[in-house]
Amino acid sequence: MTEVQCDSTADRVLQYMKRMAMERGIADLASSELAEYLTENDPLKYVREQFHYPKCGTLPNVDRTLCDPESDAIYMCGNSLGLMPKATEKIMKEQLDKWAKMGVFGHTNGDLPWVSCDLCAVEGVSKLVGAKPVEVALCNGLTVNIHVLLTAFYKPTETRYKILLESRAFPSDHYAIESQIRLHGRTVEDSMVCLTPRKGEEVLRTEDILSYIEKHGEEISVIFLPGIQYFTGQLFDIHTITAAGKRKGCFVGWDLAHAFANVPLQLHYWDVDFACWCSYKYGCTGAGGLAGLFVHERFLVQNTPI
Repeated sequence: MTEVQCDSTADRVLQYMKRMAMERGIADLASSELAEYLTENDPLKYVREQFHYPKCGTLPNVDRTLCDPESDAIYMCGNSLGLMPKATEKIMKEQLDKWAKMGVFGHTNGDLPWVSCDLCAVEGVSKLVGAKPVEVALCNGLTVNIHVLLTAFYKPTETRYKILLESRAFPSDHYAIESQIRLHGRTVEDSMVCLTPRKGEEVLRTEDILSYIEKHGEEISVIFLPGIQYFTGQLFDIHTITAAGKRKGCFVGWDLAHAFANVPLQLHYWDVDFACWCSYKYGCTGAGGLAGLFVHERFLVQNTPI
């Protein structure tokens, strides 16, 4: 059951490629001919035209004798910073003009009143993460939101005080969790559990995560894992792991920095307790773009302080 999410997704992609190759009479799935055919028949290819692509001639460390300086670069850095949407410049200019012409009154006037500007994006973001709009807030940066959420959900007791994460978690996640543990007067050595892959393997097996939760769940206050591991690209089975943690009485949260706007998410249906993400990667909001957080609506009914 553990590998179903990842394997079924990979299998669907493979079957699609085989079908397309068969239609074209192409034997080699790794051929440039198939790649070009898939590109030409991609129903979403029009989206490419909605973004600015850096030109080879404007990038540093490029040997301009090996490429056309006016050609688009092959951009594979969306995991760090997404491309700029072409609509951005017009939208930003409108707001800068409003600032120049209206000053403080821009907070509450115009097409995009600044005081509530986050609300215009909540509905769309909610669809991306599979949540109800009331469960989503756009604010702060990712690490700040990790602190906000752990402040609400990490309530260690004498018997349930550990935070479970993976050994290769993004460094700032590690630092935030260490800080939260120390803020509660506990030691990192005692309260932070880092899961590691099996010897000789690069990714965590879901069955190993589930086994640890089953054996030690009564000691765990919060499970906090990435939706996608930033270094290996491993897609975690959020639904299955969340269910396992909740059966043992743990709060289960997810860092979706590399999953947001990248893979399908159903946070409400999966019964996730909380999650957070940044938006400047696959969300393409630009450096400094607002981060987001999710808290399941049941906590709103319970009036959980956050």
